[in-house]
Amino acid sequence: MTETVDVVLIGGGIMSATLGTFLHELQPEWKITAIERLSDVAQESSNAWNNAGTGHSALCELNYTPEAADGTVDISKAIAINEQFQLSRQFWSSLVERGILSEPDTFINPTPHMTFVRGEKNVAFLKKRHELLREQTLFADMEYSEDSRVINQWAPLLMGKRLASDAPFAATRVMAGTDVDFGSLTRQLFAHLAGSGVDVRTNTEVRHLKRQSDGTWLVKYRRAIGRAPGRIKARFVFVGAGGWALKLLQKSGIEEIKGYGCFPIGGQWLETSDPKIVAQHHAKVYSKATVGAPPMSVPHLDTRVVDGKTSVLFGPFATFSPKFLKNGSMWDIVTQVRPGNLGSMLKVAFTNFDLIRYLVSELAKSHHRKVKDLRELMPDAQPADWRLLQAGQRAQVMYQGQLKFGTEVVAAADGTIAGLLGASPGASTAVPIMLDLMKKSFPEQFPSWEPKLRALIPTYGQKLNGQPELARETMAETAQILEIAR
Repeated sequence: MTETVDVVLIGGGIMSATLGTFLHELQPEWKITAIERLSDVAQESSNAWNNAGTGHSALCELNYTPEAADGTVDISKAIAINEQFQLSRQFWSSLVERGILSEPDTFINPTPHMTFVRGEKNVAFLKKRHELLREQTLFADMEYSEDSRVINQWAPLLMGKRLASDAPFAATRVMAGTDVDFGSLTRQLFAHLAGSGVDVRTNTEVRHLKRQSDGTWLVKYRRAIGRAPGRIKARFVFVGAGGWALKLLQKSGIEEIKGYGCFPIGGQWLETSDPKIVAQHHAKVYSKATVGAPPMSVPHLDTRVVDGKTSVLFGPFATFSPKFLKNGSMWDIVTQVRPGNLGSMLKVAFTNFDLIRYLVSELAKSHHRKVKDLRELMPDAQPADWRLLQAGQRAQVMYQGQLKFGTEVVAAADGTIAGLLGASPGASTAVPIMLDLMKKSFPEQFPSWEPKLRALIPTYGQKLNGQPELARETMAETAQILEIAR
């Protein structure tokens, strides 16, 4: 027997949870089915221990403000990402007010965002970056210092017994930063959907997607327990399955996925819950990436709040596995190969030797060598205080011979199926990504949705940067509702 629904969401992560919440609020009569292959939602990239939880808003991430060969610094991407995160904050605020999300501190906590660099060239870059950003409305509160006493007040672990030879150094700080537990956020959204009539199925794996003659999609699945097969017919399919999105989109046969490939990169964290260390650090501190390292591997020393417990993480350290997910297949890297993407992937392999060298050097690091890296940010770090945790698995997008480090939506021309590829900034910008997806996939309904969307996101369609009064009011209101104005 074939079931018939309006929407199928594949994958139990923050992207499917966000899209499902939007669609349920906008079209409550639609039948929605969400399918997750594991025993629970938020077990892969959305799990708190599998991602940085930074609430990416470009306040501290240097890769969003690249420096050109002539010394100019481009801040346009930083502004765009911050604008996107403000939409996420507004959406979450509305859901808190409606009782869809519970106490804000179960998924978001105020955590200053900092950047710390050493060396004359890096200090000059950070100073230039600060001078440019502080002129922008969304970054007006950014502080800058080269004074060790000031930086020690901001984040004592950064200074410690730092040698005089470490100078010069500099740091920026924005007090309005956040730490986000995307695992908790995802679970709460799915719990609301399940309690509101959405069919949320776990232990169920989608095996095939086929377009029907009437434009709908036949989704074939198999349950993990009992291996019972099933079929669902849907008007729209969203593939939010992390690294497996590529494989499922390839099975769908849509033209738009041709040429895409993925390169899997895993990660590890050093973690401590030692009360003495945790008490000295309340910030997310990002530094500069190693030459050849992908953006997701930028070193950072992070305060994390997961399930109400605070700890400090450092990393990530890159690892390699042929799997596209932590719970993926060892054959993932091979089974993705198609005539249309083989040439592109080979070109990436031959033109990214820095990345290969970086991965090899990361794989060779012992625990003590990892702690030595940590001492670049925390001079007093001791190996016995830190344990190693396995982070998430990312499938870095390859297309037209290039590695693409952003997040990309790949959709069929008729808008009936869409999927998400890529990593950073990912979860933090789930809301604007899903808004753009809905606009493209539901062109007939979208105009009638806009009033409801503005009720959920008051500044939807506007830019906060360049509008100081609107930005202050909006950010202050969301901070108060989310309890991050501390």
